[in-house]
Amino acid sequence: MPIKRPPPPTATGKWPVTITFLEMREKAAARAVLPPPALPHAIIRAEQPTVSFYRYLYNTVGRDWGWIDRKRISDTELEQIISAETTEIYVLYIRGVPAGFVELNAADQPDTVDVGYFGIMPEFIGMRLGPWFLHWAIDLAWMKGPERLTVNTCTLDHPKALPMYQRAGFEPIYQREIEIDPIAED
Repeated sequence: MPIKRPPPPTATGKWPVTITFLEMREKAAARAVLPPPALPHAIIRAEQPTVSFYRYLYNTVGRDWGWIDRKRISDTELEQIISAETTEIYVLYIRGVPAGFVELNAADQPDTVDVGYFGIMPEFIGMRLGPWFLHWAIDLAWMKGPERLTVNTCTLDHPKALPMYQRAGFEPIYQREIEIDPIAED
């Protein structure tokens, strides 16, 4: 399925993208506690996910939002990332069906947990699962004892991603403008 809302290409044929980098330096104490979904649900850590399962999650969540980074790396490179001790992947299930996932990564910076990837499957968007699941992931990340949490999003992502991260307590620290080459969809 093609990306639903690609940006207009520049004269070079590339997509203009603004990446916003955010951080959280302390757990938001006054943050509203969101109730869990009123549906049968579970969050299960994918302890040794296969590359094909990870690609299913990544490609399905990101298909409408221009997620391409992990599509551009080999299966060998991806397997090294997702099997690293510093990477944790959790899958949200609704009625036994994958509804979203979060990847927490502590490899790149000491005392930091990065929300490397976070998203909800297209069929479950609009059910208010995103904010609840994000808060769950933030609470889990803080239990690991970091000094800060980080996340980034870009103008290709869901339009509510940046405001949701900010409502959860992340603060923008800088932005970067880039151009990316579109890739052909499978």
